[in-house]
Amino acid sequence: MDAIVKSFPKPAPELSEHVRAAPVSSVPRPSREEAEAAVRTLIAFAGDDPTREGLTDTPRRVASAYEELFRGYRECPAEALARQFSEIGSYDDHVLVREIPFHSHCEHHMVPFVGKAHVAYLPVDRVVGLSKLARVIDIYARRLQTQEHLTAQVATAINEILRPRGVAVMMEAEHLCMSMRGVQKAGVSTVTTQFLGAYRDDPNEQARFLALVRPAR
Repeated sequence: MDAIVKSFPKPAPELSEHVRAAPVSSVPRPSREEAEAAVRTLIAFAGDDPTREGLTDTPRRVASAYEELFRGYRECPAEALARQFSEIGSYDDHVLVREIPFHSHCEHHMVPFVGKAHVAYLPVDRVVGLSKLARVIDIYARRLQTQEHLTAQVATAINEILRPRGVAVMMEAEHLCMSMRGVQKAGVSTVTTQFLGAYRDDPNEQARFLALVRPAR
């Protein structure tokens, strides 16, 4: 039997601003030419010659890379989670996706942080395609971020759109701003968590989530 796909109402206005729409900048977006000129300035600031052969095409490549790396500014989490499935029978236990790889950029130094996310929710009447959970992480990660903010945004989006009994998000990442500069401590992992609903209020549910994310070896 084919799964039943229901067309649920469009996201309500009470959704958080970052959930219901792609962000709108308060400043005009520079042109492609202005972006490439800025890259040439940074190359010169670093101490190199932006006109030498190996660097002449670098501004164009960097501008193209930025469009890909930061495409999350043009994407909407509510749209990613809009298609939901209601044929789940009486299932109301964990839906958990572990070790979702992600990469983002630190908003303080604009260098990458890379890691894995673990996401779970306790459904009520409906679920979403598993790939869509990874998609939501990708949307938020492809913006200038802090890991703390990224974790909270992902949990909020899933909670507000799916309205489950609970949401749990754990992110583990290495920050290159810590391993390549400053204290230069490579291999250090930063862990952030956000628990909502039953995962926040019921220690047993939280413990079950943590046990599934990090099973005993």
